[in-house]
Amino acid sequence: YGSGAAELMALKGIDLDIDAGEFVAIMGPSGSGKSTLMNIIGSLDRPTSGSYQLDGVPVENLDETELARLRNRKIGFVFQSFKLLPRHSALANVEVPLVYGRVAKAERSRLAAESLRRVGLSDRMDHHPNQLSGGQQQRVAIARAMVTSPVLLLADEPTGALDTEMTDQIMKLFCDLHQSGMTVVLVTHEPMVAAYAERIVRFRDGRIVSDEANRERAHAH
Repeated sequence: YGSGAAELMALKGIDLDIDAGEFVAIMGPSGSGKSTLMNIIGSLDRPTSGSYQLDGVPVENLDETELARLRNRKIGFVFQSFKLLPRHSALANVEVPLVYGRVAKAERSRLAAESLRRVGLSDRMDHHPNQLSGGQQQRVAIARAMVTSPVLLLADEPTGALDTEMTDQIMKLFCDLHQSGMTVVLVTHEPMVAAYAERIVRFRDGRIVSDEANRERAHAH
């Protein structure tokens, strides 16, 4: 970021492999490079140098149209702030990635309804975000993230706006998605949240300082 004297290198020679079907937590203090890593994994940013491959595809070689298509088909995003459209129902919010993917309307509705059922919100499909609790809004966001059957679910501080009980519910949902075969990568600074992952990668000052299996995994299935 920046140039000359103001240049900041957010990531310094990272070498990281995440296998299909893994559940990985990325941890580290503010400014450690977590968000930049997440943006590169999510194909929102390109690495200045080096290579990043997603599902065997070298991302740095793609143009903007190909990148957008890759993000839409292969990656589901979940954010701390939910990022739901306030004037749309839960069902319409979940349909958004399918609209971009040019899926026919009837099929969109079917897939979105099935996705909401998987997160336990069949009875809330017609509700707008302001009619839902924080935990329910995050479940709508997770339903939206997985409606395209992505190979990778990326979650950036997904429980940051939730209380302990809601956090537990959301993390159990991530565990269920992981159990179904989805690759889950989440960024968090909360040990309680990271405890659900099977592997924890810790960052400091743009470098990986530890990368190990989580031996104290919470609520292991």
